Amino acid sequence: MTHSFIGRKRELQLLSGLFKKKSASLVVIRGRRRIGKSRLAQEFAKPTPHYILSGLPPSADLSAADQRAEFARQLHREVKIPLPRADDWGDLFWHLAQQIQKGKCVVVLDEISWMGSKDPTFLGKLKIAWDLYFKNNPHLVLILCGSISSWIESNILSSTGFLGRISLDIVLEELPLHECNAFWNAEEKRVSSFDKFKILSVTGGVPRYLEEIVPQQSAETNIGRLCFQKEGFLFSEFERIFSDLFSQRSATYKKIVERLADGPCDLKEIYSFLNRDKSGTISTYLDDLVAAGFVAHDYTWHMKTGLDSKLSHYRLKDNYLRFYLKYIQPNQKKIQRGGLKLLPQWQSIMGLQFENLVLNNRISLYQLLEIDSSDIINDNPFFQRKTKERPGCQIDYMIQSRFGTCYPCEIKFQSSPITTAIIPEIKQKLDNLAIPKHISMRPVLIHVNGVDPAVEESSFFTSIIDFTKLLA
Repeated sequence: MTHSFIGRKRELQLLSGLFKKKSASLVVIRGRRRIGKSRLAQEFAKPTPHYILSGLPPSADLSAADQRAEFARQLHREVKIPLPRADDWGDLFWHLAQQIQKGKCVVVLDEISWMGSKDPTFLGKLKIAWDLYFKNNPHLVLILCGSISSWIESNILSSTGFLGRISLDIVLEELPLHECNAFWNAEEKRVSSFDKFKILSVTGGVPRYLEEIVPQQSAETNIGRLCFQKEGFLFSEFERIFSDLFSQRSATYKKIVERLADGPCDLKEIYSFLNRDKSGTISTYLDDLVAAGFVAHDYTWHMKTGLDSKLSHYRLKDNYLRFYLKYIQPNQKKIQRGGLKLLPQWQSIMGLQFENLVLNNRISLYQLLEIDSSDIINDNPFFQRKTKERPGCQIDYMIQSRFGTCYPCEIKFQSSPITTAIIPEIKQKLDNLAIPKHISMRPVLIHVNGVDPAVEESSFFTSIIDFTKLLA
């Protein structure tokens, strides 16, 4: 049974707005595997005459001819025409074009990179088909979907062949936390925020993973069923993702992700971990992981000007990947022998997982802090390198507004309420920062399990935000 469609209202509005134009629209939808690209395209296409055609998943013996033959079969079934010859992409696109010459219509070419990566003529023939046939129907929306964002970036978005032809480029991110809430259905109000947080610390806001929740079960039972049984959906998900996206090079991508699972680091530290000399190849791999939606490239900035610094680090922003590398992978054999109970030490990564959930929901944070996004000069995890004059310093997340105010945010996971012991910690961090004279500091505490009344009474924090408010 297909789960009811949740969220993506803004994206659906953007897509629906294309029908107000008086010209055909070419659209790209990209993002991490399981993030809901195909579901979004299907939901948008549902009320309109539409055709959805998909590429075959990659495998060692799959050829360009196999992809064309499968496309021909799908065309035969979808548009109800005799099975066309599959010798040439140009002919296949022509057959499709004959069915969509007039009237409101949506065509989705799903997993576009799988469909065309093995045939050097694919993109050229698609561009010609768009110019000669598809765009002649002013009511057509042609959607290109794909998980390999780096392929789409270099072959479509940055290609001179498609320059000026893309009407909309949608990068799907994780669902915001308040939309994730809907996956608990009727149990939504009865399940505690902490129980939801434990599941979200594994799934993040990835819709396909959240569809696997059984709302009547506890977080521990859900995680055990999904991750610590050999049949569980998330037990072998990592290998599926990496073999599909990165094929033969997946081992190097995996090693980079393994290093980032321990916490953010800069490029130099990644070279050192891989025992590799500095080269553009590793930077390209990191760019691919960023484009695929698994890694964030966070730049710090100069508070005096608000401009980005040259200093940056890479952060694993995907909660499932970290959970897999820390707890599923090391226990694979035990799980295959007969399952495993949720490990007591799994909460040791909760701090990093909590940070990801907050950083992926920064728009909700702006609203809670009553900051207009147009007033923000810069925001990101903030860090300062150690020098002779100044110690190093790291702030989990900071927002700088154009009114000379910075909001340094401490994102704190504890299984017990936070005590006033946190205040000297934050004071020390702020003392270590090189703060320009015109900047005011308004510290913020974001927590998941309550704070001691004395923390609130101290008035040290401008704002104390409970994770529950992000879920609301």
